[in-house]
Amino acid sequence: MWLSLRNAVLFCNAITNALAELDSENADFYRANLAAYLEKLAALDDEFGAVVADAATGTLLFADRFPFRYLVSDYGLDYYAAFPGCSAETEASFSTIIFLAGKADELNLRFIMVTESADKGIAETIINSTTSGDQQILVLDSMQSANSDDWQNGITYLSIMESNLAVLREALS
Repeated sequence: MWLSLRNAVLFCNAITNALAELDSENADFYRANLAAYLEKLAALDDEFGAVVADAATGTLLFADRFPFRYLVSDYGLDYYAAFPGCSAETEASFSTIIFLAGKADELNLRFIMVTESADKGIAETIINSTTSGDQQILVLDSMQSANSDDWQNGITYLSIMESNLAVLREALS
């Protein structure tokens, strides 16, 4: 849900409204900051849309959990994943591996996706099970492993989503 720029707009509006209600003296400050941030979110949303519109493929294959449902829905992408949502599973079944390898072959996918905290073993097994065996592994950041050190080092929601945009651009090429 948090990986959708469109949902981020909703969250930011709700947070700003709550802050403005709690601290009415600074409501204009909060709303001005919201307006500036919403411009950044809208620009990034437009960039995601442009990348998808120019894409050679509209399908992502995840050899991992799949916390990107809202993101792919926002831009009309198709996907296949080893595990639904943020599943606690860590081992894919043989049939799942064969199915995903078959999809990679069928769709001529050049990239297998994982999240930032994934063990790449499932992705490597899928790649080794494809006809060509030459796919590359790309990492999308689900923000599930983000911590206070990241934020102190300047990592932000926008910077992570910009990084995800660069990865998506490559994955869809």
